Amino acid sequence: MPKIEAPENIFFSLLGKRMTDDELVDIFPVAKAELDGHDTETHTIKIELNDTNRPDLWSTAGVARALKCYQNEKIPEYGFFSTADDEKPSDGRMVIDDESAIGIRDYSVGFAAKGKKVDDELLVNLIQSQEKLCSNFGRKRKTIAMGIYRSNLIKYPVHYAAVDPDATKFVPLGMTEELSLREILTKHPKGRDYGHIVSSFPRFPYLYDDNGDTLSFPPVINSARIGAVEVGDSDFFLEFSGPILDDLLLASSIMACDMADMGFEILPVKVRFAKETPYGKEITVPYYFQKEVHASSELIAKKLGLSLTADEEIKALGRMGVRARKDGDGVTIRVPEYRNDFLHEVDIAEDVMIGHGLQNFEPVMPSDFTIGRLSPVEEFSRKVKEILVGLGFQEMMYNYLGSRKEYIENMHVSDENAVFIANPMSENYEVIRPSVLPCLLESESVSGHAVYPHNIFEIGKITVRDDSDNSGTVTKDSLGFFSSDAKIGYNEAASYINTLMYFLRKDYTLQEAKDDPRFIPGRAALVIVGGKTVGIFGETHPQVLESWGCSMPAIMAELDIGALLQL
Repeated sequence: MPKIEAPENIFFSLLGKRMTDDELVDIFPVAKAELDGHDTETHTIKIELNDTNRPDLWSTAGVARALKCYQNEKIPEYGFFSTADDEKPSDGRMVIDDESAIGIRDYSVGFAAKGKKVDDELLVNLIQSQEKLCSNFGRKRKTIAMGIYRSNLIKYPVHYAAVDPDATKFVPLGMTEELSLREILTKHPKGRDYGHIVSSFPRFPYLYDDNGDTLSFPPVINSARIGAVEVGDSDFFLEFSGPILDDLLLASSIMACDMADMGFEILPVKVRFAKETPYGKEITVPYYFQKEVHASSELIAKKLGLSLTADEEIKALGRMGVRARKDGDGVTIRVPEYRNDFLHEVDIAEDVMIGHGLQNFEPVMPSDFTIGRLSPVEEFSRKVKEILVGLGFQEMMYNYLGSRKEYIENMHVSDENAVFIANPMSENYEVIRPSVLPCLLESESVSGHAVYPHNIFEIGKITVRDDSDNSGTVTKDSLGFFSSDAKIGYNEAASYINTLMYFLRKDYTLQEAKDDPRFIPGRAALVIVGGKTVGIFGETHPQVLESWGCSMPAIMAELDIGALLQL
């Protein structure tokens, strides 16, 4: 979960009062946060955030705003936002996106701020907010890269384009040597960290002003002149680039609200896109793009176990910074400018619950009592585990979330059946695993030093798409086993399957498995029980082993535990 360090002076100033640690412990759940520590020497409050859907809370200003709304019951107003029907003047400031960036990093948006000189503490705090948005919400700059620049050195409009990486040069932040964009990838630390995001493209993103002076090479590094914000600066331009426009608009809204709360004057900037967007080809940022959301009082009462009047629901939402009005059978909310997490009525019910006060819900004893026992599938799984342990396999346990690279690319399979997370915290947790086999291969990839043979297995959950289910997905209990040795092949895999089926008392037949890129053609088979395919086994394809960095031949198998139990 995201963690931030909030300077005492800034945090309590934004909150409007000082609070003891005990008071913070009591109030932090309102912001879905916990007090992680309080360093009295550095005067820093350490906060752990528990909601990955609320990037607006990953900053000192964001947490303070949530607590202040709850305590004062006053919703903040931000008059600098443009909408489709009310565009704020940009006073000549503009960002122009060039069509050359389409397909590379499609969009760049930004706004300006002025009126407050930054000191060391405030500058560090702004950089922390930048890093949390780009690293967590922006998936390590893959979908959001943010730059803060010295606005007084910029001649507007700012231009965003994709350029020749060998012909375009500037002095990057932290260096004195002029480098080409391609040279930055290898010679600058940030280039080595983030250059992989754009290195495969023939042209690289580039941000420059109307004089041709460099602002940055997004998403890698700012320039050493315009991009080097220093203590004492008071005029800023904040720019956000990436492939998903809504994410950029939300990130810019969060930063604009945070900076407004800290005393900056927010100056809107017009953005001209290179292609048509859901909001047109020109908008003025900060831009309000959220839609109203409705929730019925019946659903709220059902979810909370407490019937509230519409007025009580509106008051509770107000304490969460959410404007609401009576509307038919419930309430309709105007989503705050800095939030975009109301995906369903249940999200409104959650805010009503927190705003009403968790302490106001009386504990209720369960009316039904049950006796705990193992489910049939768990009893069956334990029997399978005993058999595999007896065959010399070691049980493993893995996470259910992983990356596209692990579950799709390294296995050389299509992603059509995989379930992706809509708003992953990072690219390492963007896919729910569709198979156990990638996890076993991951273990093998780091076990080359261990004595062979390597025999491992896991029984765990997998999730795949299924249009026949009303959720569009189905979760299964799956057995996967893997064996690696210098002399191992199809016959050994078939022997393990035969032994397993014998002790499970399952009659089965085999059928050649065709067109499965995970296995060597002609060296893999489908396992069929009662006329239904329940699994597959065979020799692991060399391309798959190479993708995982494995050098020894291997066999692997995967069986549907639930299907085996029923047949």
